[in-house]
Amino acid sequence: MAEYEPYQGDLFEEVRSNEDFRHVLHTTRHTQLVIMTIPAGGEIGEEVHEGIDQVLIAVDGRGTSILDGRKQPFTAGDVVVVPEGTRHNFVNDGDGPLRIATVYGPPDHRPGTVHHTKAEADHDEGDVPPQDG
Repeated sequence: MAEYEPYQGDLFEEVRSNEDFRHVLHTTRHTQLVIMTIPAGGEIGEEVHEGIDQVLIAVDGRGTSILDGRKQPFTAGDVVVVPEGTRHNFVNDGDGPLRIATVYGPPDHRPGTVHHTKAEADHDEGDVPPQDG
């Protein structure tokens, strides 16, 4: 039996029904499938991945991708490939949620991770437990 199990599902339905900021759907040794929902006015947050490439696909909503300071529209159907070392952020400047599917290679989050909000994700990434309330 393989160390990692295969995954198959309706990705667009998963993304469209997701209300969590970040939800890791599946992880293998080399890749990780994550879905995200960024609320209106929200953002992923500026970051740089060392040793990790990322592919982001906009499924619903409207936003802006910012790659090394260059801004471009990011709307349903768009894909952005972010090579390692690229400073990046994705901002929701629409009226509704920006829903994204993203693939990391290699994985960036613990398998099964679910962050309901960006604040929860920020606390987890800083190894500080989220506060209740």
